[in-house]
Amino acid sequence: MSHLRSIELREIPDEKAFPFTVPIIRALGKVTFDQPITFLVGENGSGKSTLLEGIAAAAKLPTVGSQSIDRDETLAAQRRLAKALSFVWNRKVKRGFFLRAEDFFGFTKELSKLRAEMLAELDRVEREYANKSREAYGLARKTYVTSLAEMERRYGVNLDENSHGQSFLKLFQSRFVPGGLYLMDEPEAPLSPQSQLALLAMINDMLQQDAQFIIATHSPILLGAANAVIYNCDKVPIEQAEYEALDHVAITKDFLNNRDRYLRHLS
Repeated sequence: MSHLRSIELREIPDEKAFPFTVPIIRALGKVTFDQPITFLVGENGSGKSTLLEGIAAAAKLPTVGSQSIDRDETLAAQRRLAKALSFVWNRKVKRGFFLRAEDFFGFTKELSKLRAEMLAELDRVEREYANKSREAYGLARKTYVTSLAEMERRYGVNLDENSHGQSFLKLFQSRFVPGGLYLMDEPEAPLSPQSQLALLAMINDMLQQDAQFIIATHSPILLGAANAVIYNCDKVPIEQAEYEALDHVAITKDFLNNRDRYLRHLS
């Protein structure tokens, strides 16, 4: 069962201000989430990410790798969108997260920096407490050892040393809790095709644990998830689409079947 049942634009506060200048936002009617996994697909600039960010701002989910939505100045317009939307919930949830691909890369760098700082502090304690009591030495180390152990338990020894795909999947798995709502913007960005299949397998497992996903993506692999609802954001207003009818799928399939023909036109 989906936690979020539907959204609908109640009003347009200012038609000349972003994001209400975006055609799919201005024409947004009632959008239903009848399945536990929903995809938003469309070309860059179609508004799919803006719509997802508006949903995230209203749901007030934790973010991954960036400051909270309420404080992020780059999402001020999306917060205005959130206030203009009405939401119908089967069950309002606080579990889950909102993740943008660009935030993930920053998050791994911050984790690596934080880990290096804690290791440096442990090295300092070793030097400064060399001639002090064992109790004082243990107390000085405790906070750093505990924090470092918890970080390594959740994310491994060092996310930044893994491939982007490995790091993303490890981060995703570590942050999952059953019964949550997960909003993801272009999660395929750091993932190889094989890793995208691994992500699909993880998502499928989570769906068995009462999770709901709303994902903005370009990936024909992710879009192929079983029983997913797909909204085409290249249409105004947005409308449901069948997998095989999507341009992303048709062009990818045609390229793989007729690669030489495509490449001749590029040369």
